[in-house]
Amino acid sequence: MDLSIGVWTIILFGLMFAVLATGLPVVFVLGGIAMALSILIFGINATIGLYMNVWAGFITQMLLAVPLFILMASVLQYSGIADDAYDMFYKWMGGLRGGLAMGTVLICTIFAAVTGTSGAATVSMGLIAIPSMLKRGYDKRMIVGGVAAGGVLGLLIPPSIIMIIYSLIAHLSIGKMFMGGIFPGLVASFLYVLYIGIRCWRNPELGPPLPVEERATWSMKLVSLKALMLPIILIIAVLGSIWFGVATPTEAAAVGAFGGFICAIIHRRFNLTLLRTASLQALRLTSMIFWIMAGAIAFSNLYIQLGARDMIGELVTGLHLNPWLILILMQISLLILGCLMDDVAVIMLAGPIYIPIIETLGFNPLWFGILFIMNMNIAYLTPPYGFNLFYLRGLTPVIREQTGVEITMGDIYHAVVPFVGLQIIALAIVMVFPSLATWLPGKMFG
Repeated sequence: MDLSIGVWTIILFGLMFAVLATGLPVVFVLGGIAMALSILIFGINATIGLYMNVWAGFITQMLLAVPLFILMASVLQYSGIADDAYDMFYKWMGGLRGGLAMGTVLICTIFAAVTGTSGAATVSMGLIAIPSMLKRGYDKRMIVGGVAAGGVLGLLIPPSIIMIIYSLIAHLSIGKMFMGGIFPGLVASFLYVLYIGIRCWRNPELGPPLPVEERATWSMKLVSLKALMLPIILIIAVLGSIWFGVATPTEAAAVGAFGGFICAIIHRRFNLTLLRTASLQALRLTSMIFWIMAGAIAFSNLYIQLGARDMIGELVTGLHLNPWLILILMQISLLILGCLMDDVAVIMLAGPIYIPIIETLGFNPLWFGILFIMNMNIAYLTPPYGFNLFYLRGLTPVIREQTGVEITMGDIYHAVVPFVGLQIIALAIVMVFPSLATWLPGKMFG
């Protein structure tokens, strides 16, 4: 079929959006379209070659870090670390207006630096913090939004699984990507805390402080600080081993997974049930990520073979637009794709096309990578494909049973709106100040 790449673009993405609208899982949409059109255009032999290339993309040691970090996150989810951390912030910040909500965001930030995923922090804090705050009169939409937004920091603050996948696509140092996400992640966390603090200061009924008789003494506060010891040790073990060159990211992931089991043993939570539950959860999440990667690689390979890279390159150079305008248009397109597709699929699909253009325009690919990941943060909060929205919706029956408060999907959608705005502000700050993403990797790795 001798059609122009422009026509093929309309056909490919038209089919993709049409089939996605049926509710079919994204892996079958991308992989199925790629296989069917590849057979139709190039024949069965070329299609076999296409999928051999997909398989070749998985033969890399770096991908071993993905299941190991997921296993670490799954074990920590059941280890008791989140419970102890929440209790510590409960003691230190409960006396402030909105203090428990601000503390929950800070716990999510710590959990992000320990687990590398969004689900662990979101589910843990959803089960621990939301019922506790609802019983103390906190506004349900504000705390649901804070937990959802705090949870996505696991994508940006290292060790981040999605950063590993992006680094493999962009041929970037995983260690540099990890370090590049620290300050942008802290900027987003600070904006969340600042927003909650200002809202509760102006409207105390949104997050009332604990009564004086329920507040902890200074001795209780100091004792509670021991809850930070294990997370800090684990963070140093994982990131420090990469920073000092003691371990590769894959080896550091193994250290993290082993450390997760040690944490569970110290908290006396380790048993066969935890081992089975955490392992099965890690297996399901890893399988989901790898299958999505396979479908997305096949789709993007087909699109590139049809001439997409040359077409987009010519389009960009032919328009004679300001490079910054092109960069902004890319961010908008990533926001739209993030509403419709899984984050892994977006990276596998858009990464091979956008990264060469960014390099041609003279932008720092590491900085663009952090912007890309920040867009995926927003994707986790935006319907209809926002993972964190699904996580919280799945917890609502348990929350209702514990508190008697009904949290609807409409409440969840409404709750995340201001936090999506804060994420966009954080994205804009990192765009305006690229050194937030590049200074630390430069200092640490040269």
